[in-house]
Amino acid sequence: MIINNIDYIEKDTNFDPPSDVRCFLLMYGLIDCNNFYASCERVFNPSLIGKPIVVLSNNDGCVIARSAEAKKLGIPMGEPAYKLKDLIESNQVYVFSSNYVLYGDMSHRVMNTIAEHVPNMEIYSIDEAFLLLEGFENIDLKSYGEKLVKTVGKNTGIPVSLGVAPTKTLAKVANKFAKKYKAYNGATIIDTEEKREKALKLTEIGDVWGIGRKYSKKLQYHSVNTAWDFAQRPKKWVRQLMGVVGERTWMELNGTPCFEMETPSAKKSICTSRSFGERLTELAPISEAVANFAASCAEKLRKQHSYGCVLTVFIHTNPHATNQPQYYNHSVMQLSVPTNDSTEMIYVALRGLKSIFKEGYRYKKAGVIVSEIVPERPLQGDLFDTRDRDKFNKIMTVMDSLNGSYGKQKVKIAAQGFDRKWKLKNEKLSPCFTTNLKDVLEIKAEDELPL
Repeated sequence: MIINNIDYIEKDTNFDPPSDVRCFLLMYGLIDCNNFYASCERVFNPSLIGKPIVVLSNNDGCVIARSAEAKKLGIPMGEPAYKLKDLIESNQVYVFSSNYVLYGDMSHRVMNTIAEHVPNMEIYSIDEAFLLLEGFENIDLKSYGEKLVKTVGKNTGIPVSLGVAPTKTLAKVANKFAKKYKAYNGATIIDTEEKREKALKLTEIGDVWGIGRKYSKKLQYHSVNTAWDFAQRPKKWVRQLMGVVGERTWMELNGTPCFEMETPSAKKSICTSRSFGERLTELAPISEAVANFAASCAEKLRKQHSYGCVLTVFIHTNPHATNQPQYYNHSVMQLSVPTNDSTEMIYVALRGLKSIFKEGYRYKKAGVIVSEIVPERPLQGDLFDTRDRDKFNKIMTVMDSLNGSYGKQKVKIAAQGFDRKWKLKNEKLSPCFTTNLKDVLEIKAEDELPL
């Protein structure tokens, strides 16, 4: 008999409903990469399997990801790395700078593998995706889910967990059981009322998708400690306490879908900003950084076939360095003609930076924000616009094509520079194994043994 129900984890019960008893026709899945950043590092360094790993934020500041082994050591999320120095050294914890290029590419590979098996998919985050299992009514979802989990792991090296249920929120609940209990073989299915009830009774209210820390405390005050407690409260009571969003979560936990699958939409604003690896006091390196931020925003606009109408540049010092002079300012500029041209955005951004830059300060961060984004289509021009926009559009197309073929920023605008004194501090950065030819793994084969 295939054991595929929530009661499996309670050893003191004999309840085991058959796997083919189903109360729901349309099912949702939530597939989630296990300890994604740490798993990415392990794919190309198998010796790290079973070892504690932490990944640090920009400038190697705080812990943003932990392997299961690091969690067991009590390493908290968000803790500054310098406070953990003794704990890390005494337990031989492996520390990595965040390698977003590697993580982004591995995420793309995972999502492509999933899409081959479940076309109706919503990418929720870099390591999560919702699945609409429409047309799967006559398929054994337990077996299919286990096969999908195994296939993703085989194709990418990234371990994943799958939760399947009649709503997105319940799928999130099921996913937690799949991740926590190895006996589920990576896939947990909530397809009967009995399983739904058991799952909710074993889920703390703070672990429910959509219930934040604030509402979790409120609900606990009213003796709502589990998802089942919440689901049993009157609908009107939930609406009065949490509004329409809370009501939808309540309905989802009771098996009524309220959150539909979403399709990717163009961003309404784009921000590119970084904290500097070292404090900057001169205009030149900050200008180089802002030029790169503006170029990145323009590239993102071109990828989603949009134009930006308003550009904002900001700079500020370190607010935590109270013993140093503090300064923050920003400049908002309306573009005469909406654009996604890197050269034009860099020119406007640098003009804005010069208007707000002041000497005598140690700057920590700068950024560029593009807003009032509109679709890329023929727009009302400016009577006094003398720019040859067709020519520059062709230049941007060629530049994007070359960078797509030969690597990021192989071709760039001169103002973006080469010194990169503003570059993030990432002393423990792993190689970009999948996107840089110089970092591709080399395998040394020994000579064949004589017969």
